[in-house]
Amino acid sequence: MSKLFWLNDEQWASIEPFMPRNQPGARRVDDRRVISGIIHVLKTGCRWVDCPQEYGPHTTVYNRFNRWSRKRFWTGMLEALAAAGAVTTSTSIDSTYVKAQRSAFGGKGGPNAQGIGPSRGGQTSKIHILTDVNGRPFALNLTPGNVSDVRATELFSNSLQGAKHLIADKGYDANAFRKAMRDQGTRPVIAGRSNRKRKITYDKTRYRDRHLVENAFCHLKDFRRIATRYDKLGRNFISAIAIATLVAFWL
Repeated sequence: MSKLFWLNDEQWASIEPFMPRNQPGARRVDDRRVISGIIHVLKTGCRWVDCPQEYGPHTTVYNRFNRWSRKRFWTGMLEALAAAGAVTTSTSIDSTYVKAQRSAFGGKGGPNAQGIGPSRGGQTSKIHILTDVNGRPFALNLTPGNVSDVRATELFSNSLQGAKHLIADKGYDANAFRKAMRDQGTRPVIAGRSNRKRKITYDKTRYRDRHLVENAFCHLKDFRRIATRYDKLGRNFISAIAIATLVAFWL
């Protein structure tokens, strides 16, 4: 029992206001117990069927995760908590590859529809995040592994509004993107590619803060079902990322 994950009182107090009310079922397993089981599965990387019985029936644990993923419950909770606490005057953006395990294939609409695509590492998904000044992810997106970083910035158009600085690596070095950021009042702190004819100048002191977004990925990949993708559905995988982000940074 000591090795199992349980939401403590402070963590549950942050989550409880978001819980659905008046749910049916005479013997319904309580939400705190089930969510603790969901987090245990994401953390350890075990199969849903192997979720310890202390959390309730494994079918209940998975079905509640899946049903609430379909309703955007997990991502909505992250957005709400981040909107209340994120300090986004200075923002960092980056992405990381996640290997898709063979069980992740077969989702409806083909692999690209579920955020899986070919890259140098094989069939992968790509997690894109924005972090605030404290290194806490406040916006997430998922693309196939072959989508370029700068192309994926279109998914964050609303989340980038209001930032004074945007810190990013060379993968985001594109004239059109730099101009778009300046036009909205955001100063790009982006290193230039080595093949540029004219050298790019940027705030090297502020650029050092880019390690915060790298650290965020390290914390997220401590959850084994984030470090390797097992979920067929893209919405379920992005929900898993949202839950890991909530536990690691916002609860």
